[in-house]
Amino acid sequence: MSTTQSQGTARTPIMRTLSGLLIVLGVTMLSGTIVSVALPQILGSLQGTQSQYTWVVTSTLLASTASTPVWGKLADLFPKKRLLQISIVLFIVASLLSGFAQNTEQLIAFRALQGLGMGASQVLVQATIAALVSPKERGRFNGIIGAIMAVATVGGPLIGGALTDISWLGWRWCFFVGVPFMLVALVVLTRTLHLEEERRTDVHVDYLGAALIAAGVSTLLLWVTFVGGTFDWISWQTGAMVLGSLVLLTLAVWVENRVSEPVIPLHLVLRREPVIAIVASVAVGMAMFGGAVFLGQYFQLARGYSPTAAGLMTTPLMLGMMAASTVSGWLISRSGKVKAYVVTGLVFLTLGFLLLSTIDESTSLLVVSLGMLGVGVGVGMSMQNLVLVVQNSVPKRELGAASGAITFFRSLGGTIGVSVLGAILANRVSTDITEGVAASGVPIPAGESDGSTLDLAGMPPFLREIVESAYGSSTGDIFLVATGIAVVGLIVVLFLPRVQLRDTVDMKPAEPATSRADSEPVRTETGSGPVAPRNPEENGGTGRHETPLPS
Repeated sequence: MSTTQSQGTARTPIMRTLSGLLIVLGVTMLSGTIVSVALPQILGSLQGTQSQYTWVVTSTLLASTASTPVWGKLADLFPKKRLLQISIVLFIVASLLSGFAQNTEQLIAFRALQGLGMGASQVLVQATIAALVSPKERGRFNGIIGAIMAVATVGGPLIGGALTDISWLGWRWCFFVGVPFMLVALVVLTRTLHLEEERRTDVHVDYLGAALIAAGVSTLLLWVTFVGGTFDWISWQTGAMVLGSLVLLTLAVWVENRVSEPVIPLHLVLRREPVIAIVASVAVGMAMFGGAVFLGQYFQLARGYSPTAAGLMTTPLMLGMMAASTVSGWLISRSGKVKAYVVTGLVFLTLGFLLLSTIDESTSLLVVSLGMLGVGVGVGMSMQNLVLVVQNSVPKRELGAASGAITFFRSLGGTIGVSVLGAILANRVSTDITEGVAASGVPIPAGESDGSTLDLAGMPPFLREIVESAYGSSTGDIFLVATGIAVVGLIVVLFLPRVQLRDTVDMKPAEPATSRADSEPVRTETGSGPVAPRNPEENGGTGRHETPLPS
């Protein structure tokens, strides 16, 4: 058998495994956005309100965000395959329950359960791929992952809209549609995924740290969701929730700094590359979630499109993400360099948001499409490449925690983005509709003048026109806020070192400097502490050491 044939045969099981992993990632990402276009119909059917609209999305992101670092750390302590199987089953059960929900309260609760499965699946898939493929080669796979995320994130609204418009299916199939694919992925991974897991007998799960992190983040996100609506920015509720969140997170840092197996290793996230990647990921996460959620609402409630048409209108966002992710991933695998692509991505992201900040209910669709294209290119060039920067800076034994940390902060950015932008949108819409109704001088039934209902079909024509105008102008306002956050991300990534991706799955041992090999300890690549000079008898008695790629 030729060398080429041998390599092809050897890679076949890995490709089968990767296909199963990519199915899991695609379906979980799809579940986060497939309901975005269908939500007006879902909330109308279940008699929901604008505040509940945001919560159907936020509950999923909140549960996913709070649990992500825990799942990431568990991936370093327990077999990744077993954890992945558990997460898939959890997701399937939650999806079925969401599809059978009878009111908005049930739907929000089941979506939170689904978020636990989403957070687990996404971080475990990335940690598993990182354990199989080197960072340099991973650039190409990350391009494919980014393309799948693009299809799932932006194609989700299209699929959701189509399912909603088909009378014999309806919106409940937005939750059912991913179940058969996850079952297939479960079978594939059970049969093909084989990892060399290091069996550990000294496992200590930091349950206290995990609980404090989840409680602190959840309290902060709940405040972001309710402030300005349910209570004022300056109020006792604000003081209690913000202060409570800070206390919980401070205690979490104290605990994480003292336990042997922290959920989020502080030495990992406080280094230069991870810190920069994390801050930038917050901006990208907000773009990924907020863009899909509120653009779908804009096309329906401000422009009057059907769910299917609204999904089709977001195509430029999807195409930009797919093309940018695939091409940049391929180029990064060839060169091993990543900074230029991340910086360029944040430039496109900022310009795209800036253009979208000018839209209202009458803006040219060409302008809206160009704005979406810019955001799509920005997310595609930066999202997965920021994950790559973090994974490249840690050894194999910390890949789970590293993947969990970067996914956690990206999800945190998305959750905060949806919550903050949703709160701003709800307040602006309510104010604009109230003022519009007052200016019209036409009395309407109580409860319909503040935009709390999303059932446009049941509104009088003049009120529907006021509502469409309110959603159109308010959507532009929330994207202006997004522009400011994207600018922060752009400034931060300018300080990213010129990272050279390694071509091995694990880090190579650091080579001691010749002039001080016998007199000083050498620091490891992770900067975690000194190691003793190596014995000259190693490496075949040559005394030579493998030289690591710069990182």
